[in-house]
Amino acid sequence: MATTTTSISATTSFSSSIGGEDYGILARKVPMNVRMGKPVRSRPMMGNVNDGKGLFAPIVVVTRNIVGKKRFNQLRGKAIALHSQVITEFCKSIGADQKQRQGLIRLAKKNGERLGFLA
Repeated sequence: MATTTTSISATTSFSSSIGGEDYGILARKVPMNVRMGKPVRSRPMMGNVNDGKGLFAPIVVVTRNIVGKKRFNQLRGKAIALHSQVITEFCKSIGADQKQRQGLIRLAKKNGERLGFLA
């Protein structure tokens, strides 16, 4: 049994398929390295999802505008700290552990967001 093999170079078959252009010239025209920039990512938004929503949001916004943003944030921080202390004392009195206390503080934050206290 005799087998015959014919070899056609990649250059010949490629150049004949694109209409007779020389493969070497075409290969030199194509850039070897293509620079790609980093994909642009949007920055995460810091803030309340329910901003401007909730029962107490209008009162909070008016108070912030009257008092000023810096002073308002100081007062808000003090109020949150006092509320956390009340929750902690409550947990001590009923014998709740640290995990339950953290859960109650998170629940208070979610309720405050929903009601508009964090607007």
